[in-house]
Amino acid sequence: MRKTILLLICIATSLNIWADENISFTANAPEVVVSGDQFRLTYTINTQKVKDFRVPNIKDFEVLMGPSRSQQSSTHIDNGKVTSVSSITFTYILMADKEGSYTIPGATIVAEGNPYTSNSVKIKVLPPDSSASQGGASASNGQSASRSGQISNKELFITATASKTNVYEQEAFLLTYKIYTQVNLTGLSGDMPDLKGFHTQEIELPQQKQWTLEHYNGRNYNTTVYTQYVLFPQQSGKLEIPSITFDGTITEIVASADPFDFFNGGSRRDIKKKIVTPKLTINVKELPEGKPENFSGGVGEFNISSEISTQELKTNDAVTIKLVISGTGNMKLINTPEVGFPQDFEIYDPKVENKFSLTREGLSGNKVIEYLAIPRHAGEYTIPPIEFSFFNLKTQSYQTLKTEAYTLNVTKGEGNADQVIANFTNKEDLKVLGKDIRYIKTGNSRLSQKDDFFFGSTSYYLWYILPLILFIIFLVIYRKQAMENANVAKVRTKKANKVATKRMKNAGKLLADKKNEAFYDEVLKALWGYISDKLSIPVSQLSKDNIEEKLTGRGVSDELIKQFIDTLNECEFARYAPGNQNETMDKVYASAIDVISKMENSIKR
Repeated sequence: MRKTILLLICIATSLNIWADENISFTANAPEVVVSGDQFRLTYTINTQKVKDFRVPNIKDFEVLMGPSRSQQSSTHIDNGKVTSVSSITFTYILMADKEGSYTIPGATIVAEGNPYTSNSVKIKVLPPDSSASQGGASASNGQSASRSGQISNKELFITATASKTNVYEQEAFLLTYKIYTQVNLTGLSGDMPDLKGFHTQEIELPQQKQWTLEHYNGRNYNTTVYTQYVLFPQQSGKLEIPSITFDGTITEIVASADPFDFFNGGSRRDIKKKIVTPKLTINVKELPEGKPENFSGGVGEFNISSEISTQELKTNDAVTIKLVISGTGNMKLINTPEVGFPQDFEIYDPKVENKFSLTREGLSGNKVIEYLAIPRHAGEYTIPPIEFSFFNLKTQSYQTLKTEAYTLNVTKGEGNADQVIANFTNKEDLKVLGKDIRYIKTGNSRLSQKDDFFFGSTSYYLWYILPLILFIIFLVIYRKQAMENANVAKVRTKKANKVATKRMKNAGKLLADKKNEAFYDEVLKALWGYISDKLSIPVSQLSKDNIEEKLTGRGVSDELIKQFIDTLNECEFARYAPGNQNETMDKVYASAIDVISKMENSIKR
């Protein structure tokens, strides 16, 4: 008996402790309603110790009922811990009278001795459906579907809209696919578009779609954004965004003579419908003439800043220049600016870190580039300003930005970059590799016969003839090399495989790190860059059609051309393919290496 009493006391004490000190008072109503429709406006507070509930004058809507008061409470015991939740809800039934946007101010209440004010709610009222009254239209649609088993294109369709239809090369624009429905759409599937001539970035949308009402062409629809892409056109001309065919599933309730179906929610059936989106044509203008020599390929609005790790250093110490490119545009596709380090410096490949996010205007954020170099000789050096040129969409002109120049004071340090460090004022100060040279020779000496002179010997004449022969050979080789280097197209062709191999190595690292998006972008750059160098055609002027034409002219087999184009297509669509992404990435990586290897051997012949 004592244990029972003690347990009851503990429970009663716990019930007094659980009360949440953070009291919230919230108002809720639908964001969009149709004129003539009824809807609920609720005010909820998470305590039951309330009084003086007051609501402002609701002048823009007709109050049909309210306020009605309801209480809710629940208690949970989890691992001996007692938690309880209680609340009171005040409900109004309102009717929208006329279309427009309205705001209902917050209500007030006194809870546990303290006053509280709820949030205000904004409600948009749409005009009624022009085809019929709202209720009548819904019933008519249901009956029509029940009789014919078909859904009209006015009851369910998907729009494709572009934020811009006239753009420059590399200028970002937003492509949106939006669902409009007056029926119960329960399933939708379809292949993503083959966006040829565009670099595509998909915007991540919530898996759980948020539906809202929208008045469109005189009718009210439930709408949601199905998918969105930011596109960067890679070539000029009229580029087409093709139509897509979606397979929709509509579930409807069918009238039944069986009375038990009424209690089970009625009999249901699924109706299949093909939904075709419209085609879009994008007019892509070429970038104006007069590109700066150091044009980065950037299109958008950018700024740059730089900083240096130190300007006072010793030989063999590293110096780092950090360049930050910030702004909005095609940041992923711009070229890395070059830094004019002195020739005596040992230069390393720059480290690039992307810190940007996808927006409807393109990629926005920062691109951080770190350049590392090591001076090998003492002296004073000047690093000229870093130049960054891009096409400014706001001014529609080319713009060149420059950083400040840096002066480096490099003093002599330790290390073996300059093995001979001499001070000829005193022989005793002469050092080689950090060790003193002894001028008194010790050890065994080599003796020679009398009258055995080097002058006039065969070796003497060879020392004159051999350098002359080597000089002539070097001159011939150097002249040939200079002529080959003058042929820029030939140099690019020879280095195409080397550049592609380097990019595929980077892709291999991204594959190991499971960075899917970065991996596919690097493989595409390797494929497009390789064929651009091999054919001596800029990437902006390439398409799958003229690739086929050019490769055929180079004597490449149709089978290999098809394999190369299939590899491009496979890489472009792999990121959207369902299933095991690791297996898909491995397949794309192997295909790209194989086709580049075959293409190299084929074009060489």
